[in-house]
Amino acid sequence: MAAIGRRLLHPTAALLVLCGCAPSAAAADGGPVSTRIEVFGFAGVHVLTMRSRTDEDRDGYAVSISYATEGIAKWFVDLTTQAEVSGRIVDGRPQPLWYRNNTVRNGTRRRNRVEYRPNGVVKTVATPAPPDPIAAARTNGTIDNLTAYFRLQHQLAQTGSCNMTAHVFDGRHAYDLIFSDAGRQTLKPAVGQDFSGPTIVCHMVRHPWPGLDDPEQDEGAQEGTIWYARLIPGDLLVPVRTRMDTQLGIVEGYLAKLHGRGVNLDLLH
Repeated sequence: MAAIGRRLLHPTAALLVLCGCAPSAAAADGGPVSTRIEVFGFAGVHVLTMRSRTDEDRDGYAVSISYATEGIAKWFVDLTTQAEVSGRIVDGRPQPLWYRNNTVRNGTRRRNRVEYRPNGVVKTVATPAPPDPIAAARTNGTIDNLTAYFRLQHQLAQTGSCNMTAHVFDGRHAYDLIFSDAGRQTLKPAVGQDFSGPTIVCHMVRHPWPGLDDPEQDEGAQEGTIWYARLIPGDLLVPVRTRMDTQLGIVEGYLAKLHGRGVNLDLLH
């Protein structure tokens, strides 16, 4: 792995992108699915544990996620985040209704709540308020970062293609997540993870919107690779491994546990 790098972590979005580990979910009416992802940095040092729960039925979905930096990672950023989204399934496409985030970063707490209205208008309450908020008109039609990855998982199950762009606004930061196909690969057990099998490989690039005076726009992972596999029945693929370029250098995430929809996996030993 690369030496510890220079970029800072961006609350919620960065850790999702960092791990490439948006939560896995059940098929419609399949009940909740929970996951645990372990992330390792330089020299195999453990830096993060991420836990998620996703509920989905034919008309809607709810995703919650929590994580905190650990060990040496806290020397660079002491970060704890809880985030959740609730949304509808419209013509098979996830569309958020509201998203909220509670983050404590190096002792400073930030709370964001975003409403995504059916007409595309986005309403935001952020505490404390950003010093240079993004014009409301620019955020119309955006989605949150949890929904972006949720959409990708649906698309992979339906088409097998990673090609997708999501315009993301999380209440403070605006950027595009651009996913593209990076081939197919059969993985073998590695780094204590007992997984082997075929995967679809996606490449991710994160592009901040131009013209924004955002001092945090370079925080978080700017690009990386995600390996998705079909581990549960239904309409979603699950990320089993990730490799991302972050403040902590090259970090690698491994699916450790998955529970739900009749599947119970304990992969990391």
